[in-house]
Amino acid sequence: MAFFKEDLMKVKAFVFDVDGVLSTECITIDSDGELLRTANTKDGYAIQYAVKKGYPVAIITGGTSDAVEKRYRGLGVQDIYMSSKDKIADFEDFLSKHNIEEDNIMYMGDDLPDYEVMMRVGVPTCPKNAVTQIKEISSYISDMNGGCACVRDVMEQVLRAHGNWYATDTKIQSI
Repeated sequence: MAFFKEDLMKVKAFVFDVDGVLSTECITIDSDGELLRTANTKDGYAIQYAVKKGYPVAIITGGTSDAVEKRYRGLGVQDIYMSSKDKIADFEDFLSKHNIEEDNIMYMGDDLPDYEVMMRVGVPTCPKNAVTQIKEISSYISDMNGGCACVRDVMEQVLRAHGNWYATDTKIQSI
């Protein structure tokens, strides 16, 4: 883990998958066929706090959900790639928009669609319940499962390392 702690200093932006990372790996299907996902309030707090501190945050997901998009836009996330058919192309678009190097990105994914992007970023991370192939390439495996504050775990570590975690002069909205 010592190497991971050193890597935290190079992180300038965050990218997250949704299903299995920002939400649990279980999806409820309502009577209209709508897929319902969970959202962790601790993850939400960390996301909006990082955005207010100036860190670009992106979400890249193969899923489609107006509710998911509304939730994360409400937290200040500007770069949301829904229905992603090519996570690499969406990742490259995010890099280009923010003029950020791959090495300065922390990405959290949990399953094989995240593999290619995770191989390119400087700090690949995953929740505790990620699949084996993703765990093998991650520089950090959270103690938390997907949807259970694993995003808060990694974001707080980065912001603490940068001296940007909690400051009383920053007004934070309740979530």
